[in-house]
Amino acid sequence: MPEHPKPPQPEQRQTPPGHTDGMIPSPDHGEESYRGSGRLSGKAAIITGSDSGIGRAVAIAFAREGADVLISYLDEHEDAKETAHWVEKAGRKVVTVPGDVAEEAHCEALVERAIKEFGHLDILVNNAAMQRTHEAIEEISAEEWDRTFRTNIYSQFYLSKAALRHMQAGASIVNTTSINAKNPSPSLLAYATTKGAIANFTAGLAQLVAEKGIRVNCVAPGPVWTPLIPSTMPEEAIKSFGGNTPLGRAGQPAELAPAYVLLASDEASYISGALIPVTGGRPML
Repeated sequence: MPEHPKPPQPEQRQTPPGHTDGMIPSPDHGEESYRGSGRLSGKAAIITGSDSGIGRAVAIAFAREGADVLISYLDEHEDAKETAHWVEKAGRKVVTVPGDVAEEAHCEALVERAIKEFGHLDILVNNAAMQRTHEAIEEISAEEWDRTFRTNIYSQFYLSKAALRHMQAGASIVNTTSINAKNPSPSLLAYATTKGAIANFTAGLAQLVAEKGIRVNCVAPGPVWTPLIPSTMPEEAIKSFGGNTPLGRAGQPAELAPAYVLLASDEASYISGALIPVTGGRPML
């Protein structure tokens, strides 16, 4: 088993939404470790928030499993370019599309672009997210609350609705929820609330589209070392991040990717409406 970094992390701070460059230690997205075996051969995927973090790890894994990938991201162009490099290196077609998934028109355009570029759409990974840390509800503006919901859960509704027009039996939607769906951190009130909504959205949508042969599931990460952490959390929390898990550390993005691959693949043909925790041993109660 490879050695993974454990806290304390060095002091560091970024402005939201954060970038991979400058993170200490540098996150592992599976660049040198993930080995594919054709489990997604011939499939086409949209992955939101795939410029960095979990999204980048999923993009690398999907490409090495044989999928073409549309990389959806806000405006982190250099990070997105790096993710695209790894998809291309795996021999797969890649398309990078910047823009705001909080806007319905952009979500519809993402799906239309995927159909234009790939000719079909088999996998949608709703992964993009916004979070901010606050110690009191009075600190959260109505604008920030609305923005968090539009980015984290409205986008999943918009994209799923648009994607389902084109998806055939055997297609898969995989949403990113969080351990916060069941164990909300009070300092992440808006974010945690959206993650609970995502878990319910997943369970309901799975039942709604089952007769079409389309599966919908979600992955619930625990603490994972991504740019969201140094860009949105207090310095002391960054330093100790992940130390409250039984495994004693934060997860690396590469450790999340296999769950997404499973749920997107035909091997999960009887899994729908499920929530898979990847939490370093922390239970979801």
